[in-house]
Amino acid sequence: MGIQRIESVTYGVDDLDQCVCFFTDFGLDLVERDRVRATFETLVGQTLHLHTVPDRFLPEPVEPSPTIREVVWGVDTPSELEALVRKAGADRPVTVTEDGVHHVVDETGFGLGLALARPRELPERAPRSANTSGSVRRWNAPLESVGRVRPLRMCHVALNIPKAGQEVAVAFYTERLGFRPTDIVKPMGTFLQCEGDDDQHNFLLCHRPDRAGHNHVSFEVPGFDDVVEGGNHMIAQGWQEARRLGRHTVGSNVFRFLHAPCGGRVELAADMDRVDASYGTRVHETTPPHHIWTLRGSRDTAS
Repeated sequence: MGIQRIESVTYGVDDLDQCVCFFTDFGLDLVERDRVRATFETLVGQTLHLHTVPDRFLPEPVEPSPTIREVVWGVDTPSELEALVRKAGADRPVTVTEDGVHHVVDETGFGLGLALARPRELPERAPRSANTSGSVRRWNAPLESVGRVRPLRMCHVALNIPKAGQEVAVAFYTERLGFRPTDIVKPMGTFLQCEGDDDQHNFLLCHRPDRAGHNHVSFEVPGFDDVVEGGNHMIAQGWQEARRLGRHTVGSNVFRFLHAPCGGRVELAADMDRVDASYGTRVHETTPPHHIWTLRGSRDTAS
């Protein structure tokens, strides 16, 4: 079936202590730390790496540090991995490291890795039931805080690519690696789904007039309350919100964004559309609204 999920993301950072503090507050598990690097895990076993001294196999960053340096995609079988590595490296060098990751560079200059996926089962947690007139699903069970918010997984990565040459940049992922365009927004970018996942998108390549860079990494949490409470916790710890609570138009997920000291932003996300092949590819000649709604107050003068 090919690529199943994001396996790891690596950042080049300047202030390791600050970044470790951020992702600890965010709810990831710190599994390794030394003077120049740290590694965190999601609940499904994906890894997030923070490096102040980059590994030699990483390409030069596409923008000044701190920023994203590489995204590694997890593949389901050794035979599929071999085939994808062969396609990805047909016209560029491939470096294989001791951890079994095959490293190449994409058309924009971002590091791209391929490795066998090593998924971990999620801990069981019953979904919160909702009540509305005519559809009562929760009896005699008052709700409490969700408590410590723990991201389940990295569900998508968004990268900025220069508008010039964007067709070639997208084709690298669709023609060589099996990604499927789910929504093509001609003025803005292409939303892509990997073969082994049913999220409306796992990858987004955003057009920018003249520059490449990191946009955001999105982390799925169990539900709406986790998005709200997780964002509130980060703000209480002193981190800065980048975009207020809302619900996207493309993908439909509830979102909340935070500025991250590793570069770009991180997103808390829940309730994204799940789509199969019958969804096809939607082509938008103009850019849809960014959101269906965002949180507003009576003192707001703009959305």
